[in-house]
Amino acid sequence: MTSSPILLTSPGDILGAVPYLLGFHPADSLVVIAFAGRGARGRLRVTTRWDLPFPSGAIERLVPLLRREEVTHTILAGFGEGALVTPAVDEAVRLLGDAGIEVIEALRAEGARYWSYVCKQIRCCPPEGRPYDPVAGQVAAQATLGGLVALPDRESLERSVAPARGAARVRMREATRLVAADVRSRLIGTPKPEEVPGEFVAEGLARVRRSVEGFGTRGPLPDHEAARLGVDLAVIRIRDEAWTLMADDTQDTHVALWADLTRRLEPPFVPPVASLLSAAAWRRGDCALAGIAVERALAADPSYSMANLLAQGLQQLVSPEILRHRMPSPEELDASMGPPRMEWLHPMLGLLDDHTVLSR
Repeated sequence: MTSSPILLTSPGDILGAVPYLLGFHPADSLVVIAFAGRGARGRLRVTTRWDLPFPSGAIERLVPLLRREEVTHTILAGFGEGALVTPAVDEAVRLLGDAGIEVIEALRAEGARYWSYVCKQIRCCPPEGRPYDPVAGQVAAQATLGGLVALPDRESLERSVAPARGAARVRMREATRLVAADVRSRLIGTPKPEEVPGEFVAEGLARVRRSVEGFGTRGPLPDHEAARLGVDLAVIRIRDEAWTLMADDTQDTHVALWADLTRRLEPPFVPPVASLLSAAAWRRGDCALAGIAVERALAADPSYSMANLLAQGLQQLVSPEILRHRMPSPEELDASMGPPRMEWLHPMLGLLDDHTVLSR
């Protein structure tokens, strides 16, 4: 998911790495880890997971993505009882084999023991399974040192971006009320309305850049700054600036920043930041978090176009490489969108005029 690579040299290593590739410890799941190159030291291209029982047609939908990613071989890791895992592994092995993609290892883990579907030697793969440490093994230690985190389960991952509550929610609601009143007052009281769009967009673009650049050293934004950035991002040109700033060396910062704001912002302002979180998570291969973030965005606004676009890409297993090589630069956005216009601000103004911003 992030920086340092994890070497998979044994079944225990593979099973120990899976929670850090997904971001959480799976249960009743089948995980496909796909590589291009030679052996488990080849380049990791795709990691994806399904709940069990196995959804119909899942592997068929995965095969085109594996081909686009030039995958040569895969490792399968099933988690749960044999009656649940074995049929899914058998189907995956058959369909991947038909597609010319080798399965070099297929494992089942239950509790702190694992079994191999590939190895037939009783000495190394006895019928009672082999013990491994899913929490404190060598790979877990290496991943933790590399800054990777594996939450206990998918529900924990969902809670990590769930709306803030209690005193934090009260503070953000008040900060949002003050920011909304301030922005509305500035827009109404300006002596040169024709200059408003350009000034607002320029300030918002600068605020996005400062927030991304400063998050790694200063941490979460103060409530007032967070609320103001949430208002800015309701303008598509400003939101897209954040999208274009995602790069290999900043993707973890983007994930952390947009996850923090997804938790903290008032519901009307969540769709842009949750969509940015989804894009950043997907870009680094974290499809579980990307899917959860899209769900947060669409729960707040089912018609939000960026979230729907990302949801379709995730459902159709589109390669995250599209987010690395086909994104326009800020200069290209300026060229395609032209100078700022008042209609750019209409979605944001609609939120400021909505009484629910002040009452939720």
